[in-house]
Amino acid sequence: MPVASVFRASMFRATASRGTVHRPRLPESCVLAVVAVLVVVGAAGPVPALGVVALAGAAGSTLAGVRLSRLSSDAPAANPAAGRVARRRAARPRRAAALLHAAVVTAGLTAAVLPLAAPQYHPAAAAAGLAGTAVLLGGGLSSLPRRSASPVRVRLRRVLDGAPPGICLVLVAWLLLPHAGVAAPARLAVAVTLGALALAALTVLTGRLRSSGIARCRAGAALTLFALVLLAALPAGPAAGRAALLAVPPLVLGVLLTAAGVRQVARAEVDPPRRVTLVWPRAVLPAAVVVLATVYQLQAGLSPDRTAVLLALALAPPLVARELLGGMARNPDPAPADPTPAAESVTVQERVPAGRAALLGALAARPEPAVGALLVVDLHLTELPGMAVRDDVAAEAVRRARAVTADDDEVFDLPGSGLAVVTGAGAVLAYALGTRLLTELSRPYEVSGAVLRSRASVGLAELAPGRPEDVLRQADLARRRAAQLGRDRVEWYDAYLEEQLVRRLDLERELPGAVARGELDLVYQPVLDLADRSPVGTEALLRWRSPVLGTVFPAELLPVAEDLDIVGELGAWVLDRACRQLADWSVGGRRLWMSINVTTRELTSPDFVPRTAAVLEAYGVGPDQLVVEVAEPRVAAELPTVVARLAGLRSMGIRTALDDFRAEHASLAQLRRLPIDLLKVGPETVVASSDPHRPLLDVVVTVADRLGLEVVAEELESAHQVDVAQRAGCQYGQGYELARPATAERVEAYFEEFPSTSR
Repeated sequence: MPVASVFRASMFRATASRGTVHRPRLPESCVLAVVAVLVVVGAAGPVPALGVVALAGAAGSTLAGVRLSRLSSDAPAANPAAGRVARRRAARPRRAAALLHAAVVTAGLTAAVLPLAAPQYHPAAAAAGLAGTAVLLGGGLSSLPRRSASPVRVRLRRVLDGAPPGICLVLVAWLLLPHAGVAAPARLAVAVTLGALALAALTVLTGRLRSSGIARCRAGAALTLFALVLLAALPAGPAAGRAALLAVPPLVLGVLLTAAGVRQVARAEVDPPRRVTLVWPRAVLPAAVVVLATVYQLQAGLSPDRTAVLLALALAPPLVARELLGGMARNPDPAPADPTPAAESVTVQERVPAGRAALLGALAARPEPAVGALLVVDLHLTELPGMAVRDDVAAEAVRRARAVTADDDEVFDLPGSGLAVVTGAGAVLAYALGTRLLTELSRPYEVSGAVLRSRASVGLAELAPGRPEDVLRQADLARRRAAQLGRDRVEWYDAYLEEQLVRRLDLERELPGAVARGELDLVYQPVLDLADRSPVGTEALLRWRSPVLGTVFPAELLPVAEDLDIVGELGAWVLDRACRQLADWSVGGRRLWMSINVTTRELTSPDFVPRTAAVLEAYGVGPDQLVVEVAEPRVAAELPTVVARLAGLRSMGIRTALDDFRAEHASLAQLRRLPIDLLKVGPETVVASSDPHRPLLDVVVTVADRLGLEVVAEELESAHQVDVAQRAGCQYGQGYELARPATAERVEAYFEEFPSTSR
């Protein structure tokens, strides 16, 4: 049986026999809380810094030692009847837990002995403890299960990937370490050690196997050694000051992570799942701490020395080498020119795999760990040719893609949608390849005597361990995003992008039929007369109560409805329901208006005016009780038709309103052309009017008064905004400060508080 299997099986049996597979984390939480309090007290001054280090190290090491001691004592002994190799393998679990137990205890003792030693012996004591802990941690980690070694090229790439953040961390250590009385070589050695340990912890905690127990053991070991190196590097005596407190977090977290990692390995029956590498912490955190350390040094009146400058310059070579390695992987040998002419593109197509199955097979066949990217290209033809012409375009597109890719890149024809490219290039070169594909595929296609044009969209996803279907899905989601943003662009996949697109797909799937299923609803927000704060009308606000997606608001709902071409269906339902509710409220002589929002697509449809008149007649509602609102930002695109429809509504007695009005020159200019009765201004105009130098609302009210329009200040969220709107001359107000949107029953109860409600 393999060593990893023996270790996992034996440790799992030991843990399961005590019934502690899911032991609560309360002790760890208590220790971390106590340590946090100690650090705060130490920073404030009542407790010496080394005393805090001793107490915190003792607390963390004691708990971690208890965990590891139980694991080492419960590990099964080797069977005497087994062979020599089998006995060695069976003994490794006990040895790993015992060595790691001794390591955390040694680290805790090192922290505890520092306050007891004379100040001049502090560095020596810390160095001795560091050496012992390092040996024990190395032995324990070497006894844990190990994965097979990666290829040399992959390991070289990892080194080049880690070099820039590692150099940044070394530079930070060099800038912040005390330099008075310390030789430059010794200071540089300590800085390199601290940077390497910090990089090791960062790499493990952001890697693909960061959730595994072995990764946590390695990260814990790196943090523990980092703390001990820091303690050993501090100057002797009181000159260290409170700097020793910086060693407390990595020391405590390190020993607890080590123990937690061993416990996790003990109960692991299968290999841990791989995740996508977290790239941004590796890129952002080291650079951020370099900036902070540099600012700190400059504020202290110190300028960067020669070593700091050399470390900064050392960032360039690994970046260049990394891209060169990617370029060599993509094109190891120069290829002869392809003699195949464009007219023989069918021959090229025959050499390219015929769809999805071939692509998934190629992704599955790539060696682990996968390096490179998948590009999915969508060809959107501006014309609609026949099938034969489409095939010719596809063949030409494949030929063009082959012309800009490397010899070891794989091109796949995806019938009906475009093509895909699998490349071994890194992120920068893969994106560059995507831009070259856009350029080549966007040129006109001369096929079958016709000239066709295409607007391409490229989606990029990194190759990662896991199912090939997941990589293809990610690249295709990125491609969809590129298409939604207007095409002729390259988009990378990220998790937030997937959330957006999945949400969009859910909306597109669930929205059709929502009217028939009775999932739409209206809420009503009262509009008040600002003079006496009495209600004069309401605005009907659409809500989609989806049993799958929850409540969906118009800002998210309407764009999907327009793309699905069902906005007319939704608008007809809103008009009918609003007029029916208005008829119910009109019983008893109450005269209120009801405003509904329509899109320009609804308003410009030929049947909108007669259909609205028919609904009003069916419910016996007076035309002057209905207000049709259209948003100002979308009016300009179809201004003549909008003007005609609004004029038709006003000729019937229906009032009209311009919503989301912006106090800009263009808006004021077109205001004269629009046949409207009400002007609705948003909070940005109201807030701007509170500035005496920018009385925008006063200008809007003055213009509206000259044109015979009434002004409604909407989205009023504070008493100050209400006061500003009233002083500026707005007749009506609407917003949470005055009345919140509510169901018809609650709004009716609200109206009962105003017996004379009328308009």
